[in-house]
Amino acid sequence: MTHAPLPLTGERTVPGLDVENYWFRRHEAVYLALAPSCTGIVVDAGVGEGYGAALLADQARTVVALELDPAVAAHVAARYPQVSTARADLQAFPIGDGTVDAVVTLQVIEHLGDQPGFLAECARVLRPGGRLHCATPNRLTFSPGAGPDDRPLNPFHTRELTGAELASLVADAGLVLEALRGLHHGPGLRELDARHGGSVIDAQIALALSGEEWPDELAADVKNVTADDFELRADGVDASLDLLVSAVRRG
Repeated sequence: MTHAPLPLTGERTVPGLDVENYWFRRHEAVYLALAPSCTGIVVDAGVGEGYGAALLADQARTVVALELDPAVAAHVAARYPQVSTARADLQAFPIGDGTVDAVVTLQVIEHLGDQPGFLAECARVLRPGGRLHCATPNRLTFSPGAGPDDRPLNPFHTRELTGAELASLVADAGLVLEALRGLHHGPGLRELDARHGGSVIDAQIALALSGEEWPDELAADVKNVTADDFELRADGVDASLDLLVSAVRRG
């Protein structure tokens, strides 16, 4: 059975659209990197379209997908039956204390008004030894020049973070930092950057803003991007595209 895709609003990425493929693969790369370590009871907090929770479900015993938007939650439940979906406010998970092995939340925290409260909820539901994996755009490269108190240019974001700010918030939630990594373009995408005026991202954004038709070369290049074209590394975090913090609950 096929399911109609979610509309492309700019708030979340969706699979299966050529013009969205770069952003989808950029997010998919992080889910794929995390999936092997998510083997128990996993919460995907702010699940979005659901493709990431479905990837986690290939390894995890149980994946609980939390989503406030009723239409999005219904879409996830229908399209990905291997995932347990629940409507939930991300400031109050419908989950007991210390009951899950991992909380995965990718490209979510920048949308929230109470980021410390959200991370406290993530910490609350983790069992001792459980891990939080939280990814978000790097403010230093996503919104260069913007300060911590500036309103992001992206209308769906409330506050964007640097690596140091994200790590500090996680520590304030009582979690112990294990790793802070950044997502970067690999060799193939660096070649695309050079071919499209220095930034394949800027080339896409300029066309989206202008409404002009995509050149055939750019359309083909974006369509062919894969998750393997991205690199997740601990070095050069401040120059990364997206941040990924991994932290553990002790005791």
